[in-house]
Amino acid sequence: MFSEDNGKELEIDYSQPILEVDGLSFGYTPERSVIQDISFKMDKPGFTCIVGPNGVGKSTLIKCINGIIKPTSGSVKVYGKDVSTYKLKDLAKVVGYVPVMAGSYNVMTVLDAVMIGRYAHQKWKTRPEDIIIAHKALEAMEIEDLAMRNFNELSAGQHQKVSLSRGLVQEPKLLLLDEPTSNLDIRHQVYVSAFLKRLCDKSKTSVLMISHDLNLASKFADCVIVMGPPGVLYDIGTPQEVFTKEMIKDVYNVNCKVIDDDGSPHIILESVG
Repeated sequence: MFSEDNGKELEIDYSQPILEVDGLSFGYTPERSVIQDISFKMDKPGFTCIVGPNGVGKSTLIKCINGIIKPTSGSVKVYGKDVSTYKLKDLAKVVGYVPVMAGSYNVMTVLDAVMIGRYAHQKWKTRPEDIIIAHKALEAMEIEDLAMRNFNELSAGQHQKVSLSRGLVQEPKLLLLDEPTSNLDIRHQVYVSAFLKRLCDKSKTSVLMISHDLNLASKFADCVIVMGPPGVLYDIGTPQEVFTKEMIKDVYNVNCKVIDDDGSPHIILESVG
């Protein structure tokens, strides 16, 4: 992404799918299923968005993918290897995760908070190149001027961009993002989405991002995963394939028009069904 790691190279079988989710289910109790029998593959680097209404298990899905929670059944493989078999530091080199809410870093500076993302690439101390990489990530998110500010003094939108910067310096092959534009103004929603699209196009990085903005997903995503109640995969395909007025009605119970916007579907909401 920003550099090559000089440490011991993690062996990755690039002939395998980047991500393979097979029959994934999770429930907090046998009677309370959150996601049910989810299966899909990411065969090549690209920008994939997960969309769907609240409560259908989008965040749960990416937590299962990252190994944060253990699925009730099914499997998650990254480059052909089950996530549960990765060493923690090796998994951090392959899969990055930015949650919807930024953590609290107490009196830590922004730069120090971002540097946490370099953990997987460090030996026993911070190297000069780690600091350079962190500054480049802050610059990419347009917040380099905040490097020495106290993290807890920032706005929610600035917190979000710090968290994104931390995910970038991790330099994962697969970057999982839970609503990374939720606290951003319109300009920065578009800026971050366009940046992530360029990142996927120009590197071997893949992004799997949860979004509630269907038009942003339509404009920038290569692939869209639609989840619907009760925690199932409703559809998967290109924005042109999945963003139809029938899908919006079935999944969201909203009436809409879908028009062509320079090759991308654009959704105009009309009324609640």
